[in-house]
Amino acid sequence: MLRVLVVLPLYGGSLPVGRFCIEGLREAGCLVESFAAPSFYGAYSALNELKVRPDRLGALQNSFLQVLGQAVLAKVEAFGPDLVLAMAQAPLSRVTLKRLRQDKVATAMWFVEDFRLFTYWRAFAPQYDIFAVIQKEPFLSELRAIGVDNALYLPLAALPDFHRPLQLGPQEKKEFGAGLSFMGAGYPNRRKAFVQLRDFGLKIWGTEWDDAPLLAPLLQRGGARVSPEDCVRIYNGADINLNLHSSVQADSLVSHGDFVNPRTFEIASCGAFQLVDERELLPELFSEDEMATFSDMDSLRDAIISYRQSPEKRAAMAAKARARVLAEHSYAARMRSLLDFARSRLTGFAQRKAAAWPEEMPEDMQKAMDALMHKLHLPESAGFDDIVAAVRAGNEPLDDAEAALLFLDEWRKLYLR
Repeated sequence: MLRVLVVLPLYGGSLPVGRFCIEGLREAGCLVESFAAPSFYGAYSALNELKVRPDRLGALQNSFLQVLGQAVLAKVEAFGPDLVLAMAQAPLSRVTLKRLRQDKVATAMWFVEDFRLFTYWRAFAPQYDIFAVIQKEPFLSELRAIGVDNALYLPLAALPDFHRPLQLGPQEKKEFGAGLSFMGAGYPNRRKAFVQLRDFGLKIWGTEWDDAPLLAPLLQRGGARVSPEDCVRIYNGADINLNLHSSVQADSLVSHGDFVNPRTFEIASCGAFQLVDERELLPELFSEDEMATFSDMDSLRDAIISYRQSPEKRAAMAAKARARVLAEHSYAARMRSLLDFARSRLTGFAQRKAAAWPEEMPEDMQKAMDALMHKLHLPESAGFDDIVAAVRAGNEPLDDAEAALLFLDEWRKLYLR
């Protein structure tokens, strides 16, 4: 049974993606543990309150991140993963990655950022065994130019068990219901574009809209951060979900970029209708009868007017888009692709010899182990070591079966020694 340690970032947009990856890996049959870096974010942020010189603050922050790197190494030692999967901006320094490579622990990063905007990939990509990205050319060629041969195009996805159709209650319909809705941060192109949509009764959800006075009447909850659960309610509550990809440039309201954001997949997985700006990589992910697109502000306004009058067409397209997500664009599917790529590229990947079960196990103990595997959601293929690792990873008090299993494991180690 494959073991994967997912290293989450301290904060940021890749944090929910990392949590969805954990569920996708479990659905793909892996034994998964996470390094919960967000638990340390409060302490990291507190460094900013010290009011020290910038150079001193930078040194303190670097030292803090080095401690987190040591904590990751300790987690690796305890869990024994076949793969360490890091999300963008995870607290893995080059020193930590070098140590993992020396210890022959396979590493991968899913870089779910725009490579043109976030350029730190140049320093870190060569340190990983696998580097998965959400863009194709020229990014893949630029990675090869710096010695990254194991780069994989891996578009974003949805978690269908979470991003699903909902029946909203009366109070939820009042709050989340909308003819036209947008969920996301206030990037410059969105600020400029949405001023032109005020006459459509647009509801705006999300953060970083503080200095947009013309949009203030449209902003929900005063621009507070929205939980992933409420995002699902927002998508389900809107007749039309507006999905305008972010851009730091306000000159072109529709950027015609390449990567496809997670919102595209999540809205589709909810069985909700969306209007999304044209993207270079979108046609290979969704067909024209699954996803309605626009190319500029004029075509967006025309599309809003047209689709408002066609609820049957909206429903048909949304149903097809959801079916496409279920078939191809789940996090479980993405994680299977990543693991298959690792198997094809990394010599000796995931070839750990599993510990054999004791030859003679009392019948009552065998039944207890079967019940324990069911409790831990482990597949029948799980070996003795896998179950032990899953039990050790838990935070709940041990029951009799778990205590007996750990005792047996310690006895086995002593006997083999």
